[in-house]
Amino acid sequence: MGGEAKMVDRLANSEANSKRIQVVEGCFGAAGQPLVIPGRVLIGEGVLTKLCRKKPKARQFFLFNDILVYGNIVIQKKKYNKQHIIPLESVTIDTVADEGDLRNGWLIKTPTKSFAVYAATATEKSEWMSHIGKCVGDLLEKSGKAPTGEHAAVWIPDSEATLCMRCQKIKFTPLSRRHHCRKCGYVVCGPCSDKKFLLPSQSSKPVRVCEFCYLQLASAGGGMGLGPHSDSYSRSGSKFNNVSDDEDEEDSSD
Repeated sequence: MGGEAKMVDRLANSEANSKRIQVVEGCFGAAGQPLVIPGRVLIGEGVLTKLCRKKPKARQFFLFNDILVYGNIVIQKKKYNKQHIIPLESVTIDTVADEGDLRNGWLIKTPTKSFAVYAATATEKSEWMSHIGKCVGDLLEKSGKAPTGEHAAVWIPDSEATLCMRCQKIKFTPLSRRHHCRKCGYVVCGPCSDKKFLLPSQSSKPVRVCEFCYLQLASAGGGMGLGPHSDSYSRSGSKFNNVSDDEDEEDSSD
């Protein structure tokens, strides 16, 4: 790892590296955040399949020595939108076992958001995990910080639940919508998730949690809980615009 760290340090101030990052920045357009800063190095890039709330989707990922950036592919290699930036200091990764068509995957976990991604080959998976791990290790070594202990739950995809995963009674329909508990990631019905609780690592406002997690959180006394709220069933969105008071779940889970 020492040799790779020295190589990264050499690249940090190179003109070629700055130009590569400027190109990536330009691909996100005016809506994206600036990516060129002193000392930042573009380590690698590629398309990964991200397990989103509705279904797996292709996303363009860029690994820098300090952040992981991804976005929706608008034009391959030329234009991306909905830019997401993840500080690597807060990242932990875990391998995911192959299951059906979903192969070569791993979890990217942070206190704010956690999700699974899948590479096209086992070699790509190994390279991604190795490089992410090295970047995280190098950052923690430089800062003297300890690895992040807490991380947000990985959301279970909608397709894996036809019934509420808590009460096991309510069947999901266009009128009885699926919701996600922000604490455990379970797919739950409205009545089983009609409370909110403040999870500071995820949001500055109280977020939807299931009854089970609410009781655990409230008894632990950590945070601010809110009782049932009347907007649980505010809008029954279509297949492509399914939001209600879960804000933009489709986008926020991306």
